[in-house]
Amino acid sequence: MDTRISRLGIRKVFTGRGDLTVEVEVYLEGGWGRAIAPAGASRGRHEVKYFPDEGIEAAIDAFNRWVEPSLIGMDASNQVAVDKKLEEVDGTWDFSKIGGAVAVATSMANVVAVANAKGLWPYQVIGGSLANTIPYPLGNTIGGGKHSRGLGPDYQEFLVLPYGAPDIYTAIYANMEVHREVGRLLAKEDPTFAGGKNDEGAWTAKISTDKALEVLTEAVKSVSKRLGIEIGIGIDAAASNMWNGKAYVYANEGRELGPREHFERIKSIIERYNLIYVEDPFHEEDFQSFAELTALFRDRLIVGDDLFTTNPDRLTIGIREKAANAILVKVDQIGTVTRTHETVKLALSNNYRIVVSHRSGDTESGLLAHIAVGFGSPIIKTGIMGGERVAKANELLRIWDHLGGAAKMAKIK
Repeated sequence: MDTRISRLGIRKVFTGRGDLTVEVEVYLEGGWGRAIAPAGASRGRHEVKYFPDEGIEAAIDAFNRWVEPSLIGMDASNQVAVDKKLEEVDGTWDFSKIGGAVAVATSMANVVAVANAKGLWPYQVIGGSLANTIPYPLGNTIGGGKHSRGLGPDYQEFLVLPYGAPDIYTAIYANMEVHREVGRLLAKEDPTFAGGKNDEGAWTAKISTDKALEVLTEAVKSVSKRLGIEIGIGIDAAASNMWNGKAYVYANEGRELGPREHFERIKSIIERYNLIYVEDPFHEEDFQSFAELTALFRDRLIVGDDLFTTNPDRLTIGIREKAANAILVKVDQIGTVTRTHETVKLALSNNYRIVVSHRSGDTESGLLAHIAVGFGSPIIKTGIMGGERVAKANELLRIWDHLGGAAKMAKIK
């Protein structure tokens, strides 16, 4: 089979939130593939630049002028070489010349093209013959913070993780059942609740953080008992969005908490609600507080997203400071599949868990499921309800079937 790149194409498309993004197609002599760049509403300061300063038209122009001519004739099966060529063409660390959206869409489309040319699935191209572990789905059930326009709880996401499910179907079904139960309970708690959902398909209601956790705990207990499996809960505080430079602004509660008060608030919530997953509890430069919390709760997942932005340099600081014990992995934060893999290898070699994640402005593509399986991630953060969320869940079901008897669920504890 011939895996030389013969031509490429790019077009403007939309995310599930209606934002413009780009889709890239890579054509080989023996196959082709396409991929779309997702878009996050909350972007860490250390992420690559999504588009050049001039916007999407400049990104498309850069693709046509520099990216396509440079990649034609390359062997697509050498993913490292293709991704390094993207870096070389751009010439900046953060892809400010061609745009991170162009880089990530091209990199991922190349994976799909190679898979098609070789008669493989994308997860096999990424992870090889050892890629047979299916991650547990981590789902956003109640939305708050920036994703709910500041009208809900102060923390951005209230999450469920069905880590006791024996197979991926049961895990996905459990999350959906919790989501439905939470909607029913919210209708009882908030007379103004009209069934509204945010960008990620999570319920939005005018309730406090504690009420959100109480509702979620009740829903999880009900579904867990009915299905006979263990389900954990967690939060994504997205604390960088709460930080004003001096204190954490709790808009819903009508107060500001200093760094120490905020730390104690996070600590008490973990203990009171037995959280197993805590993402971005502090702002993106506070490695010290991350380290202190990690030392206190070694048996929980303390996860850095804005803290690390899938960046090996940032992760290296975290390793040195012993800040967090898990890293959220988003290919578009760092720009290419190869860069992401380098960060994943660094994390795993230092006993950090990885959590492959979607973005709030995601698409109908199911490719994220292949990335999670290919990297051997024990958890995939992919929402619960909504077309662009279900697309990833359904693709996990397909991969499970494709693996047949070789498929196994990840180990969380």
